[in-house]
Amino acid sequence: MSSIQADPTSFAFTDENMDLVKKAIAKYPEGRQMSAVKTLLDIAQRQMAAQTGSAWLPRAAMDKVAEILGVAPIRVYEMATFYTMYNLRPVGKYHLQVCTTTPCWLRGSDDIVAACKKAAGVADFGETSADGLFTLREVECLGACVNAPILQINDDYYEDLDASRVEGLLGDLKAGKPPPPAGSLGGRTSTAPASGQTTLLSAPGSAE
Repeated sequence: MSSIQADPTSFAFTDENMDLVKKAIAKYPEGRQMSAVKTLLDIAQRQMAAQTGSAWLPRAAMDKVAEILGVAPIRVYEMATFYTMYNLRPVGKYHLQVCTTTPCWLRGSDDIVAACKKAAGVADFGETSADGLFTLREVECLGACVNAPILQINDDYYEDLDASRVEGLLGDLKAGKPPPPAGSLGGRTSTAPASGQTTLLSAPGSAE
């Protein structure tokens, strides 16, 4: 992580991302460009990930967004500091976001937190592993309560977790292996009951 720790003094969107910026702003009426601020911040954060290996927003990037939108920088800072989807300091290649809200807690999120700490090699939330691969963060409800407990890694949700599944998943990431498809790691289809389908077992009108 040492190569991405310094806060850059300047930021410029790539030509490709600038096209995305213009398209985002064009969705809103004249004088309402500020409505595109979250999209522009997301584009900037993804560019930082592509260029540095860490998805985060340096102040220079926020200032560039403010300049493009024609607003005071503080208005952009307010947005970036309010939403937890934006990282205001460098994070690891894999950003581990563990939901510990009530449904996930009831389904064992404490075990998920402990497994993340063990497999990633970190002691607490907010820490980044020594190899720069993992940053662990505690988050509020991720909105997939029916398949709790949930771990979000970058943009992907992993559901129906237990400690061994988490350790296996992070072990594969550490070894450079392709991760399994996002979704349930317990074999559940969508949000079907964990015990298997119990209703609509035959087509309407068919013999029982």
